[in-house]
Amino acid sequence: MIQRRGDVVMRRLANVQQVTIKPRIHATMTPGPCVYTDEDAISNRMEPWGDEHESVGHRDGESARDDAGDGVCEMHVNTMEGLWSLLSSWLRPHRGISPEHWPLSGGFFACVHKVRRRGNALWGALLELLLT
Repeated sequence: MIQRRGDVVMRRLANVQQVTIKPRIHATMTPGPCVYTDEDAISNRMEPWGDEHESVGHRDGESARDDAGDGVCEMHVNTMEGLWSLLSSWLRPHRGISPEHWPLSGGFFACVHKVRRRGNALWGALLELLLT
């Protein structure tokens, strides 16, 4: 999960059944925000769980939606899809990660995403985080 212009939370789960994922989602989210997802089956259960929920229909060719008609797409999941794209690129040279190393690698990637710096600027930002 990711909050727009905010933090990312990544967890590797043994399964993504409703009984497993629902407590994780609610433990991570602050009450009140609208949750934006694609039309994945688990995402369709957000409203019955008591959250405001909007989704884009990728199957229908929809990638974003301008509900207000003002030219600004209020509804999209590009932030999360962009994160997965970055993670894929980051993992490609390593040919993936073994399950036992996922917590450390996923945490490092989330940290790199949070500081929003790349290249040499990344090291200074990471050192600053470690020293504070």
